[in-house]
Order: sequence, then structure tokens, then C-alpha cells
Amino acid sequence: MRGSQNKQKDERYLKLVDKLTPNSDLAKGLIRAFWVGGVICVIGQLVNDAAKVWLALSKDDAGMVTAVVMVFFGSLLTGIGVYDRIGKYAGAGSIVPITGFANSIVASAMEFRREGLVLGVGAKLFLIAGPVLVYGIGTSILVGIIAFFVGV
Repeated sequence: MRGSQNKQKDERYLKLVDKLTPNSDLAKGLIRAFWVGGVICVIGQLVNDAAKVWLALSKDDAGMVTAVVMVFFGSLLTGIGVYDRIGKYAGAGSIVPITGFANSIVASAMEFRREGLVLGVGAKLFLIAGPVLVYGIGTSILVGIIAFFVGV
């Protein structure tokens, strides 16, 4: 008896979800994500090329400058409320590049700014970045140990 009641609840729930879920135009979403993500990447490439030519930096140093500049732009646009509008328009096209990572860090810190610089912004700044850094560093250590023993 209980199984049939749960099944009926599940069916009603799924019907309600189908009714309330907005229809999305997949093709339009893909096109928006592609072109916005592409523009972000083109801007990054322009910064990289400018760092190589105008600042006479090596490939590695230009890449570092590009990462810093793009994180700055992503953080700035998040701070003034523009990146959220870009994200609503472009979807995944705005979160894939490095600017999306900057957006996720700054947005979580801004959410708690009323709690103060230390306990609000400082504590929440690494809410998203913390796990990424921990797993990134941990994985790099593991790969380094494997490479050492394999002799790569």
C-alpha cells in the first residue's frame, strides 16, 4: 500500500515539475554560450599577445599576466554587477573561462560583506576557491610523486 502511495506522489511531483519548468531553447543557449565564451577567450588572447609584444614577456610570463588580468576583469565585472547579467545571458559560456572562476570567488565573498571584512568577506572569499585549491594542490602532489617513481 505504501509503495503505491509513494509512486502516486512521485508521479504527481514529476507532473508538477514538468508544468513549472520553463522551456529552454537549446540551440539559442548553445549559440549564446559559444559566442560569449569565445569573446572572453579572444580578449584573453589579446591580453596575452599584448603582454608578449608590448611588455616583451616570455610565453610563460605573458600567460601569468593574462591570468591575472582576466581574473581582475572577472572580479571587477562581478563587483559592479555586470558579470551576473552576462551569466544569465550566456549560461556556461561565462563560467568556463578563468573569469567564471573569479566570478564565483567574488560573488561568494560579496554575499557576506555585511558581516565585515574578516568574518564576512575574508571567511567566505575561499568558500569556492578553497576546495579547488585543496584538490588542485593535492592532485599535483600525487602526480608529482607518481612522475618521480615512474621516472618521467
